[in-house]
Amino acid sequence: MLRLGYDLPMPVPLLAPMQPDDIPEVIAVEREAYTAGWPATAFERELTANAMARYLVVREDSAAPSPIVAFGGLWLMVDQAHIVTVAVIPQARRRGYGRLVLHGLIELAHAAGMDSVTLEVRVSNEAARALYRRYGFYEVGVRKRYYADNREDAIIMTTEALASPAYQQRLERLRAELAERFPGGYIARHLEAVRTA
Repeated sequence: MLRLGYDLPMPVPLLAPMQPDDIPEVIAVEREAYTAGWPATAFERELTANAMARYLVVREDSAAPSPIVAFGGLWLMVDQAHIVTVAVIPQARRRGYGRLVLHGLIELAHAAGMDSVTLEVRVSNEAARALYRRYGFYEVGVRKRYYADNREDAIIMTTEALASPAYQQRLERLRAELAERFPGGYIARHLEAVRTA
């Protein structure tokens, strides 16, 4: 276990493919994370009827049954993956869970043979934009009034080719940082399980 602050233990999280049984918890996470989310039936359709969809969840502790604190999903479309959602419950932010989901989604996209990854992010979400830049996403456009809840613009971001030597070096460095943040070899095993799911 990691130590967070004043000798408070921080558990090593579990990253895993989303299962149908996870849907009620995922809906709860989304409702805490966003003012406007998907209908309850959307995740069931994504898991059972959308062959392009892949979703991951993060449970707070890999050593014991624990709640889902974050999730993310993407669509594998021809040669490009499109991240459709990433959410972390507010009380669990700034602990690396969003980063772990993003990393898992990118690894999954690369393992599926995708050339690049794209996404939309709120103009006002500087924390997410900074995380995406750290993972090599760069801004390529704007979708005006994209978000239904407040008509906020979305920044379109994409990566360079996932298989390029430069991107693979970046991903390896970021993978090592995650392994250092969450020691014990758990993260490497979880990422391998995600790549082969």
